[in-house]
Amino acid sequence: METIIGFEIHEQLATRTKLYCDSPTNYRDVPPNTNVCEVCTGMPGAKPHPVNQEAIDAVVEIALMLGCEIVKGPIYIQRKHYDYPDLPSGYQRTSLPIGRNGNLNGINIWEVHLEEDPGKYDPTSGKVDYNRSGVPLVEIVTAPDLRSPEEARNFLRELIKILHYTGKARAEGGTMRTDTNISLEGGARVEIKNINSVKGAYKALKFEIARQKSLRKRGAAVRRETRAFLEAQMITKTMRLKEEAEDYRYIPDPDIPPLLITPEKIAEIKAAMPETPGMKERRFVAQYGVKPEDAKVLASELELANAFEEVAKEVDPQFAATWVRDELKRVLVYNDKSFAESGIGTGQVVDLLRMIQAGEITPKTGKKILEILVAKPQPVERIVEEMGLGKIKADDIIEKACEEAVAENPQAVADYLGGKGEALNYVVGQVMRKTRGRADAKTVLEMLKKKVQG
Repeated sequence: METIIGFEIHEQLATRTKLYCDSPTNYRDVPPNTNVCEVCTGMPGAKPHPVNQEAIDAVVEIALMLGCEIVKGPIYIQRKHYDYPDLPSGYQRTSLPIGRNGNLNGINIWEVHLEEDPGKYDPTSGKVDYNRSGVPLVEIVTAPDLRSPEEARNFLRELIKILHYTGKARAEGGTMRTDTNISLEGGARVEIKNINSVKGAYKALKFEIARQKSLRKRGAAVRRETRAFLEAQMITKTMRLKEEAEDYRYIPDPDIPPLLITPEKIAEIKAAMPETPGMKERRFVAQYGVKPEDAKVLASELELANAFEEVAKEVDPQFAATWVRDELKRVLVYNDKSFAESGIGTGQVVDLLRMIQAGEITPKTGKKILEILVAKPQPVERIVEEMGLGKIKADDIIEKACEEAVAENPQAVADYLGGKGEALNYVVGQVMRKTRGRADAKTVLEMLKKKVQG
């Protein structure tokens, strides 16, 4: 049975003020119900301000980054009516499509909208915080082109990367909310609401596919309904049945003039837009000669990509790409940090790679220094000096370590002399351990060969 999946994704935009008023958007930093005014709390008679131009431009840029056509002609702001405590006016304002017919990694993007966030309702206490009410959102609606939870997870990761590249979405975690529609071939469509992480979307889809398959195998019908994803339990649960399409009684908002996005405005936004991650990957391959799989990792984070380009001006690009992709990225992932969060500067990476290339430190020491830098950014030279990590160049020190390693590992030496060439690598490892990785491995190998062969 083919699985059919589509997404409606909402992400908060990084604007200073709300969509229809001047209340600030830093709702997480203040007590409940303090970033509010008569507009965002829906007071009778309150009129919305002109639409936040910063938010309009952000949605246009995101739509362009997703390959959408920007709608020509008037774009009306509509009132979407429904009753819920977090919606004080009884309706939510959402635009008609601003962008249409986009594509991201083969998944069609139907529409991109501008919308306002509702408040935050706690059903347990019955309290509502309207600090979030009116914060601008971008809404991205995909075609039902996804066919598995794995494909859905990859799509969301790529979308998050695009949003990060634009700099127009909020940087804090937990601001994206995803609704997904899922059905098995020939069955009813089920909607899962308000999933707030990529992992959550993957788990919700896995559970829902298994649930629907189980129903079908038992001869039971899959009902058309809306379900909630309970992240703590990693299951979905019925919220309400949907016998018919919900009627939100959309009407154009009479208080807000329609938006008109001019060709001049589109050209202005295009001129200032960053490359997409895909464009950057292709350029890295062409310009720096790196492998496509390396380019994908390097472009996975905008700040990391920018850092690589700065390093590649000073160090061989392919050598830099290998170290950034394999070692720097490894340390960042282990510490659950992005490059931007690590505090490491491009100058430190350049200094480190130059020292490795010049033979002043070993690659093993270079890896250790990266681990130290992520924990506490500081000049590379200081780490090498204070911790005594410089490469041992004195032959007598290395020779002494080789003599000890040969004496302590007679079986490995005998195996080597008996024709097992790889056995000497173990002895090399013991020398490197004794010298704390500061000896040159090639020098050690040559010295050991001379010693054991007489």
